[in-house]
Amino acid sequence: MKAAELFVKCLENERVEYIFGIPGEENIDVMDALLDSTIKFVTTHHEQGAAFMADVYGRLTGRAGVCMATLGPGATNLITGVADANMDRAPVVAIAGQGATTRLHKESHQILDLVSMFQPITKYSAQILDPAIVPEIVRKAFKVAQTEKPGATFIDFPENVAEMKVDKAPIRVQTAYTSQAPARKVNGAATLINEAKAPVILAGNGVIRQGAADALVTFAQALRIPVANTFMAKGVMPFTNELSLGTIGLKARDLPWFAFEKADVVICIGYDMVEYHPDMWNPDGDKTIIHIDALPAEVDEHYIVAVGVLGDIPSSLQALALQVKPQPEPPFKAVRKALEADRSQYAKDTGFPVKPQKIVWDLREVLGPDDIAISDVGAHKMWMSRMYRAERPNTCIISNGFAAMGIAVPGAIAAKLAYPDRKVVAVTGDAGFMMNSQEIETALRFKTPLVVLIWNDSEYGLITWHQLRHFGRPSHIEFKNPDFVKYAESFGAKGYRVERAQDLLPTLEKAIADDTVVIIDCPVDYSENMKLTARLKEMKSPL
Repeated sequence: MKAAELFVKCLENERVEYIFGIPGEENIDVMDALLDSTIKFVTTHHEQGAAFMADVYGRLTGRAGVCMATLGPGATNLITGVADANMDRAPVVAIAGQGATTRLHKESHQILDLVSMFQPITKYSAQILDPAIVPEIVRKAFKVAQTEKPGATFIDFPENVAEMKVDKAPIRVQTAYTSQAPARKVNGAATLINEAKAPVILAGNGVIRQGAADALVTFAQALRIPVANTFMAKGVMPFTNELSLGTIGLKARDLPWFAFEKADVVICIGYDMVEYHPDMWNPDGDKTIIHIDALPAEVDEHYIVAVGVLGDIPSSLQALALQVKPQPEPPFKAVRKALEADRSQYAKDTGFPVKPQKIVWDLREVLGPDDIAISDVGAHKMWMSRMYRAERPNTCIISNGFAAMGIAVPGAIAAKLAYPDRKVVAVTGDAGFMMNSQEIETALRFKTPLVVLIWNDSEYGLITWHQLRHFGRPSHIEFKNPDFVKYAESFGAKGYRVERAQDLLPTLEKAIADDTVVIIDCPVDYSENMKLTARLKEMKSPL
């Protein structure tokens, strides 16, 4: 068989369901082989959209999402999505065609050293120089991408190698496992927690990756220790649980911050500091930190670990719970009470344009606990992160390691393909939406009904927010938008415009019931951004 045919068989061996990408001249042998495969190729309008789809698919399923492009500009268009996946710990295998090996040594049309280019933004980057090594490279790419801490890998496949004949078979899939934490480390952590008067848990994305959310809830409830989660760990502790302190991650003293200010022991579980730097919650570097994760902590002067419990997170939590006595009462109850009041404050607000708090409240009201919101990057991300009351892990996807704009629409398509029975909403600003709005056609073509909720302010709202905070005036942030309703209809999708705050919730309900691709244009009152900044500066501790 051809090396390209073997390559596709290796992908099938990895249980690949979808490849997101764009065909090109240098990957035509692989594209032809896919015609006889069970793998569905999702043809996108831009390689960045394809990479974002693979990114979100990997986050939601734990299996590597796969994206593919041709050489040169096709491959470079993958870079933003691949970098996002790698920094946000999403398993992705990116594939690019390449020119023939006979012209890689010289100046030649569209030739770039792609292996070197992808090396800094992946865990593994390799070129297939001989058809006989196809099975090893594919198996390694998937194994490395999916092994804790997961991330992106890259395969460069030259066109002449893809045409060569080969007599090989895929390699049997073996899954790496995470070992148990040493007993002495568990004992040391248990001693510190037993001595604590006011412990708090900081839960990160590793809790989701290791399927440890249920173990975390059990651990927290058994020991009566409250939990704050990072942006990327929303839902690991249901917001309705009285031990939830909500989401921490703003560069300001928000309500959960006061619990960390008073805590004597911080139990970090599955925490990656790329999510929220420790200098924000441990500015003096004096907190007693317990690090519970699969791998050692990053080196940082604000994150000096007293005890590291390295191993399978659910097993570590179970072992710890057997040795730790519960707190007499959960600490920081006043923070929880203040949090509940804050989140519901704008539920009945009728101001127009619609306040961010109201938009998030109404969105939460129409979605079930297992439905999925994919947040883009912008000012709305801050409001979604702070206000959205997630009940399950992986139901509010937020890019916060790399924080790449344009992820929401392609990410929502991937979410709907991964979980067709769940409602999916792409929550995006007008700027982020326009970066990959062309993928609306992809959603319609693949019959993935979803709602795109656009927070419309005709500017780069998050940058405005930063500029006003630093300089008191905005700079070069305005732009003009198309008529989003007509834009949606031009693709064959439906479009609605919110004209009163009271109309948002019924519009969301109607959009979901339409069971197709729907765009909602919702004007947003971003004067609330600076009001929040002022309020957080003046906020007094409820403790």
